[in-house]
Parts: sequence; C-alpha cells; structure tokens
Amino acid sequence: MLNLGTILKFIGLPFFAYLLGSISFGLVLTSVFTSKDLKAEGSGNIGATNVRRVAGSTLGFLTLAGDILKGAFPVWFAVTMASTDNLWGEAYICLVALLAVIGHLYPVYTKFKGGGKGVATTAGCFLALSPMVGITYALVFILFICLFNRSSAGSLAAAAVLPIAVWEATGLTIMTGCAVTITIFIYFRHKDNIGRLLSGTETVIWK
Repeated sequence: MLNLGTILKFIGLPFFAYLLGSISFGLVLTSVFTSKDLKAEGSGNIGATNVRRVAGSTLGFLTLAGDILKGAFPVWFAVTMASTDNLWGEAYICLVALLAVIGHLYPVYTKFKGGGKGVATTAGCFLALSPMVGITYALVFILFICLFNRSSAGSLAAAAVLPIAVWEATGLTIMTGCAVTITIFIYFRHKDNIGRLLSGTETVIWK
C-alpha cells in the first residue's frame, strides 16, 4: 500500500516536470554571461541553435545540455517510480514527459510565451525512456542537419521518425501516442520554419 510520501511524489512529479521544463536555459545563460538580448537577435528563439548563433558555441552547447537534461531527469525519476508493464504506469510516465516538453514550449515563468520548440527536451525525455529511441532521434537529427545545413530540417525529420522509433523499440500504444502528440507540438512550433524551408529562405547553420 502506498504511503503518504509516495503519493505526494506521484502527484508532485508532473508539476515538477512542467516547472523544470519551463526553465529557459538559453535566456538564463545569455543573460548571465553576455549582454545579448536573445529574443531580439538571430531568429529570436531561445533554443541552442540561436544561442550558438548569438552568444557562441560554448553557451549554445550548455543550453543544449540543459534542455536535454530538463527532459531526461523527471522522466528518469518517473521510470523509477512507475512501470510500463501496466497501462497506468505507462500513462503516468508519458504524462511526466509531455509536461516537461509543454513546460519548454509554454514556460510559466514568462507567462506561457516565448518558449522553445521542444526538440532537445524531447530528446532528453525519450533518451530516459529508451536509449535506443533517444539515439535514433539524435542520429536522424544530425543526419538531416549534415544533409541540409539547417537546424529545422533536422528537428522536423527527428520528430517525424520519433513515433515510429518508439513503437519499434517498445511496442507500447500509450507511449507511441505520447510521441505522436509531441511530434504534433514540434511541427506546430516549426510552422514558420516549414514555410521558409519550402520557399528556400530558411537560415543555414554554417555559411
């Protein structure tokens, strides 16, 4: 039988995942270590690609690491508390992952505005759920960046294969549904990028 402490952890973790996901590492790092206004320079996005463009590779890498970890940590914690062997456990883990990503997309600390696009945080979530899925996601991302020299191309390709990778690796219906939901979020946040890719005006990474 669950004790009060365990019940509180189960209830509190989804909220923690959202609050942690809401931390915009790109904004924090550029505010602390530079005089740059991340939202006013480059693409205006708070993610690692724009941080690298505006503030340099070191802060870009640290932003990427922070965004990955804020997805990975709460999901890893959820996996230690619940099991995918039953539907309730699977649904709980997916809820934690989804809220971590939503926190990144719609951060509470900035009144649900100015969030990122969810790619790195999604990578962290699914790396914690299934290393094979996380690795596949990352490899597709890297491959399409190398092919097209555009971060958005890698992001969209990785998001597209995510549900397939989850299904192949786990065979779990709810987990795959969670991946589909996150993919839809990622594509929605990339709608402007999709338009620029189709018109050939999307910004390249390396000139």
